Amino acid sequence: MKRIGARRAAVLRSIVCAVAAAGLVLTGPSVAHATPSQSSIEAQIDKQWNQLEPVIEEYNDVHGKLLKNQAQLKKLTSQIGPLQLQVDVALSQVRSMAVDAYMQGAPNAFSAMLMSGSPTGLTDKLMYLDQLSRHQQDQIAGVAKLRDKYAGMKSDLDTLTQSIAARDAQLSQQKNAIQKKIDALQKLRIQAYGANGGDDGNYRLGACPATYTPDKGNRAAQKACSLIGKPYVFGDDGPGAYDCSGLTKAAWATVGVTLDHYTKDQYAETKSISRAELQPGDLVFFFPPTLHHVGIYVGNGFVVHAPHTGDHVRMAIMDKVGTIAGFRRPG
Repeated sequence: MKRIGARRAAVLRSIVCAVAAAGLVLTGPSVAHATPSQSSIEAQIDKQWNQLEPVIEEYNDVHGKLLKNQAQLKKLTSQIGPLQLQVDVALSQVRSMAVDAYMQGAPNAFSAMLMSGSPTGLTDKLMYLDQLSRHQQDQIAGVAKLRDKYAGMKSDLDTLTQSIAARDAQLSQQKNAIQKKIDALQKLRIQAYGANGGDDGNYRLGACPATYTPDKGNRAAQKACSLIGKPYVFGDDGPGAYDCSGLTKAAWATVGVTLDHYTKDQYAETKSISRAELQPGDLVFFFPPTLHHVGIYVGNGFVVHAPHTGDHVRMAIMDKVGTIAGFRRPG
């Protein structure tokens, strides 16, 4: 997917020359317009995609956090209703007690005890009065605690709502900018390869995965293999389309392992392994230090990955995808 090094630099120089030549066409009466070669267009795509994919993965990160915030917002909203009801009931009880005390004096039990000829001593009467006072104070303190809890949750809810609104607006602008760049890349692909975008349909290069075992990693690899041919769409994690981290997330979700939809988070959520320890299902990260691409190992030196816009989920030789940043194992 991604080509680097001297070859790219040479190709890009040829593009500059081609563009310059194209500019001369406007002024020279007999100079033919040179159509950029497929290799030069592909080099442009590779360069732009290496700049774009980190932005896409950053979008995935922010969007994932937005979804988590929205879930928290929904949870807080569901808690506030019952809590407000508790506050209202408790306050009503305290108000009722205050009205009774004002209108009738001390509660009946205490009045009866004071007026009766009971041999109970004055100390017992005072103890009862103290207990009644403490009971009233406890009720009032309980109400105050509920009110404080409600006020705190409401404040958190308001802050969260404002944060989500700001993030949502930012994401909307970012997504539009990303989409424009993706559309431009796709036009380049069509220019170079025609309406099919250069895909030859040869997405599967062999047995996928190389071997079948009942462990979680192999079953995750099987899921990834079953998605070969699905189109690349940035920000998607299925079921109709995938980007790179969306593919690995979906594959491991089928065996009960949760991964965030962001390459750097997936790197942090998984355990480092060596190349010699690679097994089907392990994740292979590319392009240090940005770690903006990830694939799932399927054995025999192959990965399944979602390369870039205009392409599809496919098998690829691991060492030809790009510079390897590390090998990690989920679960």
